[in-house]
Amino acid sequence: MSKSAKYIFVTGGVVSALGKGISAASIGLLLQRRGLKVCNVKFDPYLNVDPGTMNPYQHGEVYVLDDGAETDLDLGHYERFLDQSLSKDNNVTTGQVYNTIITRERRGDYLGATVQVIPHVTEEIKSRLKKLVRGDEPPDVIIAEIGGTVGDIESQPYLEAIRQMGQEEGPENTMFIHVTLVPFINTAGEYKTKPTQHSVRALREIGIQPNMLLCRSVQRITDALRQKISLFCSVPTSSVIAAEDKPTIYHVPINFHEQHVDDIICQHFGWDLPQPDISDWQTMVEKINNPKRRIKIAICGKYVMLKDAYKSIIESFVHAGVHNDAEVNLIWVSSEDIKQSGAEKFLHDCDGLLIPGGFGERGVAGKIESIRYVRENNIPFFGLCLGMQCAVIEYARNVCGLTDAHSYEFYHELKHPVIHLMADQEGVTELGGTMRLGAYPCVLTEGCKAHQAYGCDRISERHRHRYELNNAYRQILTERDLVLSGMSPDNHLVEIVEIKNHPWFVGVQFHPELKSRPTRPHPLFREFVRAAVEYNEGRKKDKVPEITHS
Repeated sequence: MSKSAKYIFVTGGVVSALGKGISAASIGLLLQRRGLKVCNVKFDPYLNVDPGTMNPYQHGEVYVLDDGAETDLDLGHYERFLDQSLSKDNNVTTGQVYNTIITRERRGDYLGATVQVIPHVTEEIKSRLKKLVRGDEPPDVIIAEIGGTVGDIESQPYLEAIRQMGQEEGPENTMFIHVTLVPFINTAGEYKTKPTQHSVRALREIGIQPNMLLCRSVQRITDALRQKISLFCSVPTSSVIAAEDKPTIYHVPINFHEQHVDDIICQHFGWDLPQPDISDWQTMVEKINNPKRRIKIAICGKYVMLKDAYKSIIESFVHAGVHNDAEVNLIWVSSEDIKQSGAEKFLHDCDGLLIPGGFGERGVAGKIESIRYVRENNIPFFGLCLGMQCAVIEYARNVCGLTDAHSYEFYHELKHPVIHLMADQEGVTELGGTMRLGAYPCVLTEGCKAHQAYGCDRISERHRHRYELNNAYRQILTERDLVLSGMSPDNHLVEIVEIKNHPWFVGVQFHPELKSRPTRPHPLFREFVRAAVEYNEGRKKDKVPEITHS
């Protein structure tokens, strides 16, 4: 095998949200299982430096890496499928590219030259791609996903950059995979290939001939359609892959392997590699498709209309469900609805409640009310970041008697600001990249639920927050049996809180969902689901059977 890195470029056409990220992650998994060192990277065409200041309704989840980079949610797919931790170099935005170029121009680095998209922008894009192969252990293959769709003005510099890469590195070192749509037209009663043909034509006009097509469709397209697409798009029929919808995204690598996607890639690059062992992946998918039991867990937040805002949480429940042989049915509850109609209406038949992270005062009242309901009714609870802070506010009000307790984030004139601004956040005025971001250590209290879940004394978790539990209220909270079960090593920041004598009530200041993996569920999600299963089974035993009359 050549020592030089190979490049696979994944593009998309027709419409967005076709699953380029999952496709790129699935290909990476198959090549990794064949013994290769794989590196995935996402190029995002938007002008924001990162998604950190973007509304979740605009962008979906902000995925945070160990090094503190705020990135696109596709980085989550990469980390989950390949079970590896990525860095800020694995997500490039147009905002970052232009920021670098303008900074260099202001310094005079271009020696008075006119700064243009070609060559300066395209060269910066290529340099960021090539940076990934430098280092002591360079990858064997880089899989680069280009955000957006062919034809977008925003993505043109990236497409031109990868066209140049194909020319410079040569066809033996580069491969172009295009994800496209084959829609089913109900009125005609058939699938149509024209959108795919037009998408490939637009790509070819740029100067890129795809080597493989991943054809997204509701159901598997026929061999006759694949042959037609092959003829009009100049792609071998064997490389026209049927990528139909599956009940779970974790079936995609299996589907690709069955159609020899990884074999075709290996043949293209001249690799003679053993077949991948994906038996654990197949077992996992089998468990997802055939669960032994079902439970209901409510997620109470303010972005419940857009599920992508909680993508990592959703996937973490899939992973934890597999471990517990359970299907976790997520019930999406708007915190505004809780405020208006009460918690019992929405939570009375749930086996657990999760309050996710978030920002802003809207919906907090509903979250606090829902927490009180599950605390008083011994229903398993899990709070993440703001979810933990809401749990502390609820406990301070209703157990400790601090009726006007609240967070300094929402109201500055407070008698009891049980949640306050972190010391290193005072005076911060800019929003982007200024929070407590990335991985930080935490020391666990022996014997607590968190310690039992992790099975160790010290952990590392990813953060994204500005506020923390106000240390001035530690004593009054702990005197009323709130357990501070996880602390920063310097004992300054409360990382985890629990309640004694409750089946499972845990709040964490960090985001554990960012470190859950398909075959290694996060310990806290795993134990939360286990507690919800036990609660569900206990409810069934306690249920009085109905009396039937003959």
